Amino acid sequence: MEKKIVHAPPTTTLEELFREAHSAKHRAYCPYSKFRVGAALLTTSGKIYSGCNVENASYPLSTCAERTAIVKAVSEGEANFQAIAITSDVDAGYCGPCGACRQTIAEFGLDIDVYLLNPQNECKMFKFRELLPFAFTPRDLQKTRATHDIID
Repeated sequence: MEKKIVHAPPTTTLEELFREAHSAKHRAYCPYSKFRVGAALLTTSGKIYSGCNVENASYPLSTCAERTAIVKAVSEGEANFQAIAITSDVDAGYCGPCGACRQTIAEFGLDIDVYLLNPQNECKMFKFRELLPFAFTPRDLQKTRATHDIID
């Protein structure tokens, strides 16, 4: 699936994206950390997919909100993303995506707009490439590799 670069979404779409992220946060399953996160992902076709964090008693098996939204979109045939909004209950400042989520977002493009929201709906916007400089992307797998002799 080819990835496209598009311009910023209209304000009404951003408002809907932010609402969806906040709504998803309230569906989070986080009985262990009590740290709710919601995400809403805007595709280039204009659809919005939301996700929340889902924890597990076996902590490493937990899933973040951002990855939940991406998996939902991809499972529905969408792989071209324009923007993602991420929110939590952090009152002062903003909560950015974890390392695993950054790598997952990088898979789908470095020019995705990332909106970090606080509970008051204030936001900071970044191009994804600002959050993960020198990202490892699918292009890296296509690079020529050196051949090495086996040393006995």
